[in-house]
Parts: sequence; structure tokens; C-alpha cells
Amino acid sequence: MHRQFSVCSCRFAAKLNGMITTLTAELKAEALRLGFDLCGIASVQQAANGEYFQQWLDDGKAGDMTSWLSKDPVARANPATLMPEARSVIVLGLNYYQPPAARRGRISMYALGRDYHDIIPPKLDALDLWLQQHGGSQRRAVDTSALMEKPLAVSAGLGWLGKSTMLIQQKFGTWVFLAELITSLELTADQSAKDHCGSCTRCIDACPTGAITAPYQMDARRCIAYLTIEHKGGIPLELREKIGDHLFGCDDCLSVCPWNRWAQQTREAALTAIPRPDLREMLYWDDARFRREFRGTPVFRLKYNRWLRNICVVLGNTGTRDDLPALNHAAAGSDPLIAEHAAWAIGQINNR
Repeated sequence: MHRQFSVCSCRFAAKLNGMITTLTAELKAEALRLGFDLCGIASVQQAANGEYFQQWLDDGKAGDMTSWLSKDPVARANPATLMPEARSVIVLGLNYYQPPAARRGRISMYALGRDYHDIIPPKLDALDLWLQQHGGSQRRAVDTSALMEKPLAVSAGLGWLGKSTMLIQQKFGTWVFLAELITSLELTADQSAKDHCGSCTRCIDACPTGAITAPYQMDARRCIAYLTIEHKGGIPLELREKIGDHLFGCDDCLSVCPWNRWAQQTREAALTAIPRPDLREMLYWDDARFRREFRGTPVFRLKYNRWLRNICVVLGNTGTRDDLPALNHAAAGSDPLIAEHAAWAIGQINNR
């Protein structure tokens, strides 16, 4: 009798595992059909490296981001705290690579088109509905929750954290957006991705400001992406020249990665680069014009004064005397942040 029960239990377990495996495969196929390029599964027990993250915050390396990154520290390391009934975390990737646009002032590739925070949610909603039809309840995240997305992506087998601290994916290189669905469904977890950086240090060597202080160590306070996007005040004088022609963000540590040799152009049309006027012309814009031009794009969250601040820095590093009238106009304005950076740029051009 006991042996018969054991046989039945094994058969039931095998059948259940088979159902979970089938559902997982169907889920991944549905994710690709909806427009995602990657889909992996992590168990809720695969917690992120919360100790390292907390130490990074305690060391002050997050700069102006410390206050909001310090929220929900337990949830960052444990997805189950966000959803007690959670059994699995579905990690999704969307390739955003496209050939760099030729323009004065480089904009990070992720911000050339429409905002991915608006592009990804409808796809997540559709996948959420599909999972509901299979008995699941979900909670979604697109770079706005407490989840530590990159470590989860590693746990789900999507890629590994390079020495730049950025995710690297074997098929799409460094150009992947991430999103997650925490689900009550039991799914087959993928194996964690292995690190394939080897002895390569291209990302470290390419950083203009030395923000990658050691392999897998990032000081955001020196990062050009942080300085031109997250930092709300004046750009430190000792770093302005190092910013070069980076107008919004910086892809230097991403673009030099050897794994980008296999990068493919995104199939998401909404990410296609939107044409923009020359920097000189944008210095004459007012706040209403800025909002009209950039609403629905990642640049919009920068706000008007920091956008013009960045333009002044780029022109200070790369501009010519033809840009001086526009810079003089900006320097004469009432916003002290813009005026100070415009005056600096004028001095830089005159010194050249």
C-alpha cells in the first residue's frame, strides 16, 4: 500500500512538473509574440545582493539618488515582500539598439525615441492578462518599483553584470530594457547567467570621468549619465570638460563592449530616433517649447533648465564663435543655473 502511494505521488509530481514546464514554454513564446525579445524566470527565493547595494548607498556613491533608492530596502532584496503569494518572477527584455544618430550633442541611445516606460506597460498588461487566463495573479514593474532589476535578470538567465555594472546579454549586447512580472504561478526557473567578461576592461578604460572605479564598482557621482540626468544642480567644474559632447546620458561604457558585435536593430518602431534641432536653436526655447518637443520622451523628466544647462556644457566643450550669440542669450536669462553654465561655455569658446 505504501509503495503504491509512493508511485502515485511520483507520477503526480512528474505530471505537475510537466505542466509547469509546458506553461513556462508557452509563456516565453507569448512574451516573444507580444514584442519582447527576452524572457527568463527567477524564483522568488533568488534574492538580489542587498548587502552590496546597501553598502553602495552608505558610501554615498548614489549622489542625489540616495533618498529614493534607500526606500524599501527589504523589498529590493526580496520580491516576495511586494507580493506575499508570489512564486516566480518573470524577467523580460526589450532590445533597443539602433545605429547612432549623427548630431551635435550625443543623446543616450535609450532616449532617442519615445519613453520606454510608456512602450513596455501595454505589452506587460497583455502578458498579465494571458497569465490571468492561466490562473495567475501578477504585479508588474518597469524600472519604477523597489525591485533590483539587473540582479534578477542575471538570476533569470538573461545576462550577466559586466565590469561596468551594466547588464550584458549574449544576443543583444548591452542594449536591453528590463521589465518584470511577479506572479503567483509556479514556473520553471532558469539557470543564472555566467559572467563572460574575462580579462576585458574596455568599459573601465572608456569611461571619461573614471566613474567605474574598479571592476563591478560604480561611483554614480562621477558618471556622465548621472551628471546630465539625475543631478539637479550645477555640473562640477572639474568634470565639465570630461563630459565632452554628451548631452543626455552616456553610452561610452556600453558601446565599447565586445559583445555588441552581435547587436541587432530594435524591432520596436516607437524607439526610432526623433529628429531634433541644432543645440544653438534650442537655447532660444522657453519652457513651453521644451515641454511640447519632449513630452513622451525620457528627456522630458530632465526639465527645461537642466536641458539648457547640458546644452551649454556641450557647447562649451565643442562649440564655435557661431554659437556665442545663443549662449549670450542664455546667459542673460533669469535662470541662474542656465546663466552660470552659459557664461562658462562662453569663456571656454573665447579661450579656444
